[in-house]
Amino acid sequence: MPAGPGALSEVLVTETVSCLNRAVEKLRSIWEEIGMPEDLQLERTQAVKEHIKVRGDVYLFLDARAQEVLLKQKRDRKQELKTLQERDRDLCDILCTAPFRIDSDSVPSLEDLDLYRRHLAALSLEKEQRQEQFISTKRQIILLMEELDHTPDTSFEEDVVCKDEEAFCLSEDNIAALQSLLQQLEAQRSLNADMCAELRSRIAVLWERLQVPVEERELSAVHTAGSSAKTRKALQLEVNTLEELMLQNLKSVIPRIRAELADYWDKCFYSQEQREGFSPYYDEDYTETLLELHAAEVRKMKSHYETHKALFEAIWKWEETWRMFLDLERKANDPSRYTNRGGNLLKEEKQRVKLQKVLAKLQEELDNKIQAFEQAQEKPFLVKGQQFMEYVKEQWQLYHLEKEKEKQERRLKKSRQMKEEVMYGSTPQAPLKRWMLSPHVPAKVRKVNGLCQELSPLRGRAWSLAGLQGGLEGTGKGYGCLCCPWGQQTRCGAWCSWGFYLSFPGTVQPPVLPHVTRALCLPLSSTALKSPAPHPTAPFGQLLGEPPASRQRLV
Repeated sequence: MPAGPGALSEVLVTETVSCLNRAVEKLRSIWEEIGMPEDLQLERTQAVKEHIKVRGDVYLFLDARAQEVLLKQKRDRKQELKTLQERDRDLCDILCTAPFRIDSDSVPSLEDLDLYRRHLAALSLEKEQRQEQFISTKRQIILLMEELDHTPDTSFEEDVVCKDEEAFCLSEDNIAALQSLLQQLEAQRSLNADMCAELRSRIAVLWERLQVPVEERELSAVHTAGSSAKTRKALQLEVNTLEELMLQNLKSVIPRIRAELADYWDKCFYSQEQREGFSPYYDEDYTETLLELHAAEVRKMKSHYETHKALFEAIWKWEETWRMFLDLERKANDPSRYTNRGGNLLKEEKQRVKLQKVLAKLQEELDNKIQAFEQAQEKPFLVKGQQFMEYVKEQWQLYHLEKEKEKQERRLKKSRQMKEEVMYGSTPQAPLKRWMLSPHVPAKVRKVNGLCQELSPLRGRAWSLAGLQGGLEGTGKGYGCLCCPWGQQTRCGAWCSWGFYLSFPGTVQPPVLPHVTRALCLPLSSTALKSPAPHPTAPFGQLLGEPPASRQRLV
């Protein structure tokens, strides 16, 4: 077992004394051997003694000085330790933390004191931060309590509001409780603000349903700013008053709320079957219960619309684009569009191509959004009682059916027109520059073998002009041909491209027959005047027999 410090010190002292005795005995032995006189030996022994004493005094002096320094350091460190411990207790009382662990009986080292000082500096910084946080949070809490008309109802709330700031315990639990109180008050204020906003919205709806004049609305509490408890109470009182008034005017209010409900149905693309599912809409017994049912349904539809507003607006955009596309298709069937100038046809075509691209893009985006909605809600998203893509396909099918119907109508109309032209001839498609002939003789008239002909004013297009003979229905009168302005009694005949003979009274306005390629004017004979009138559509050979060689067909 090792010896302690005290035992080692005694051993060292014994060894030192023994070493000194041996040295003196050694000196005396040397002196005797050399025959040193007794008095000289005493003198030399005294010198050794003085030397040892001087050296001992030096060590004593140095050790005494060292003792004084160490004692002073001990006192200083003990005093500093005491001061640090006092500060530690104060900070621990305020922050409610455990004191720094250090041995108070022993003399602390410099490292211990430095560690203690750094610990207290951290506590002081934490105290300042918590103090600032407490003061700021306290002010917010007081303002919120005043706004909400809330009085402290717990001891903690009383400590926060009424207690001295320096005396408040800044523990972690108290700071956490302080933040929790602030969050509760903020949540209550937010709830109060939502309630005030809802009450204002409710008041606006009731105003519209009751048709309240603007002058009365200006005096309402709804214009009061803020969301304090006082404001909320005033708004609630206003709502109660309006609801009582509404109950007194059910017959005028329910139709308005039904119109509002129908508007939300339209916005949400409800089908007729879905609308009929709300049977109170068709109830004519106006009661308070009926009003409540309608109000609840309006709230339900409003919530549904606001929740999926982006989706409904996208569908409305598709509907609007689809209507624009159909309008352009209708314009494309308007014949007057070809007479427009300014490049309108090109603009319409570009716009139609652009709308087709926009429709395709919107359909793809809506399909993705609706699929995401159906996966999240686990129910189908209906547009007018059917899924959106089915609704889109149905619209395109109706569009193609309408186009096919128009195509069939055009074919039928063209077929009827061709039949009429075969039977009665065609009518002019463009206005005539010169319809009636002038009373004087035309400048260019040529007779060929007794035949008269006038050039057509329509760029070489032949006219089919014919006069009925005078024996028509036994009148015995002759009719002048427009090709013969002298009023000669002539028979004017024409062959059309189908080989039919056409004849008209010479005094009436002749029709333009674009398909006629040959025209012929023949003088009337007395025999022809007495003969019965031929059928207007009889072949040329039946009317005049085989035309003689003298007759010519003029182009």
